[in-house]
Amino acid sequence: MKDIFAKSMTKFFRFMADTFFAKRYGHRAVVLETVAGVPGWVAGSLLHLKSLRKMRTGYGPAIREMLAEAENERMHLMFFIEIAQPNWFERLLVLFAQMLFMTFYFVVYVIDFKTAHRMIHYFEEEAVRSYTDYLGMVERGEVENLPAPQLAIEYYDMRKSAKLSDLIKKVRADEEKHSKINMEYSL
Repeated sequence: MKDIFAKSMTKFFRFMADTFFAKRYGHRAVVLETVAGVPGWVAGSLLHLKSLRKMRTGYGPAIREMLAEAENERMHLMFFIEIAQPNWFERLLVLFAQMLFMTFYFVVYVIDFKTAHRMIHYFEEEAVRSYTDYLGMVERGEVENLPAPQLAIEYYDMRKSAKLSDLIKKVRADEEKHSKINMEYSL
């Protein structure tokens, strides 16, 4: 039942992203990465509070890992903001989506953290698919292979001539890692 819930929520959010952004992957990435930064922050914060309540130190590695995931997703957002240049409506949508998703994810995490992590595992799998589609569009010439933003070049220590396709590969690898980590926490 928990797995059905996690998969159905993933399908619902994928439907929403497909409906609003279709093949506009740069803009889609901006909204999705804004939401993607929420789970790690919620999980890290709640684990931190649990550690304080129980007065135990053993939660440190998980707290750091979840907060690092949130920071990594935030950096993805910063990269794609430079590429997509979101308009005021998309920025408003981001604010609304983030508030809504943060509340939803907080409640799910408090009720059953394993289901919450399982859902994020599926979200991250969808992110990998989306970035694979985006990369394909860039490689086929349907989307211009722009220079990677300087921030991304520095963050990933890429060559100065790195392109959007190089950035997408790096981001996709991060999403694959997040998927595996969240699956481990869901077991």
